Amino acid sequence: MSPHTPASPQLLETAGPHRAHWLELPPHRSSVRVARHSVEAWLASRRLPAEIVGDAVLLVSELVTNAVIHTLSTRILCGAQLVSDTRLRLEVHDEDLTGRDLPRRRPGSDDECGRGLLLVQEMAESWGADRSALTMGNAVWATLAFPGERQVVAPLPSRP
Repeated sequence: MSPHTPASPQLLETAGPHRAHWLELPPHRSSVRVARHSVEAWLASRRLPAEIVGDAVLLVSELVTNAVIHTLSTRILCGAQLVSDTRLRLEVHDEDLTGRDLPRRRPGSDDECGRGLLLVQEMAESWGADRSALTMGNAVWATLAFPGERQVVAPLPSRP
């Protein structure tokens, strides 16, 4: 069995499976790719604009990377929820029990890393971090707003 087994979608606002998607991931670097592909497939199945899907995938990638690299978690929860027809919320929960704040850095021009949260700050409509009631660690979240009016739809039924 793969270490990337999906958890039951009981988190966020306990939305139905057509409105929320959750993964429970091990704290491995390969989990970043798994989270990225899973969220991308789920959002694409909702027929969201490619720009929103791309932005969401990038944000999930940054948030999961931070959880993998900067915490001693044994598991990471990654979720996406359509909170309205024009808003998407992304969450990553870790098991960091230290109570420390998220690392805030101003990377230099030659630094190869350290820009993840700056990217989240620039791309997200809003973002933040709270203590997770699910893992007792950090819950880092970001919201994306869709441009214009649109209707979120369920995926097309598969053909037999």
